[in-house]
Amino acid sequence: MNIVLLGAPGAGKGTQAQKLVAEYGVAHISTGDLLRAAVKAQSELGKQAKSYMDSGSLVPDELVIALVKERLESDDAQRGFILDGFPRNTSQAVSLDSALAAMDMSLDAALLVDVEPSVIVDRLSARRTCRSCGYTGTKDDEKCPRCNGEMYQRDDDKPETIQHRLDVYENQTAPLVEYYRGHGILKAVDGDRPVDEVYADVKEMLGL
Repeated sequence: MNIVLLGAPGAGKGTQAQKLVAEYGVAHISTGDLLRAAVKAQSELGKQAKSYMDSGSLVPDELVIALVKERLESDDAQRGFILDGFPRNTSQAVSLDSALAAMDMSLDAALLVDVEPSVIVDRLSARRTCRSCGYTGTKDDEKCPRCNGEMYQRDDDKPETIQHRLDVYENQTAPLVEYYRGHGILKAVDGDRPVDEVYADVKEMLGL
């Protein structure tokens, strides 16, 4: 099972990835995690990435691809992988296809967790975070149920910030849906349902 995970921020991609990893033992590959790990390890790729990150620049595609290729060569990825947060645009998708072909690998599916933007705005803007312990709850939590601390709304969870992230996604990442549909490997699941219902459909679509 070699999968690219698609969907807007807040669609629930990460939750479905975690369930697949827990049940099938495949590698969950997040480019954000890869970059942080490489920088922390002070690897050659990590040092290069850090110079871009420190200056506030985007890490170039070729550097991200190199990190992804390195991760795909690890033992756990041989059982299958889920790419989360990459590719972010069609040029990265083309580079990924070339890299996989060179490694004698290919994608089985591009899984789209599809949720209406208005639902995502409502869902994320209802989140509240505890100032003391970091617990994530909802606007119904007047106090943190874990430590009784103050609950507040992070800037990231304010409607205008969420809408901006959705606009960026629509402009940059949504064309990937058409790219993978054109390759005949797109699988779309309605993400606006209980997590376990979505997961049951995901497994059926992937033939698991």
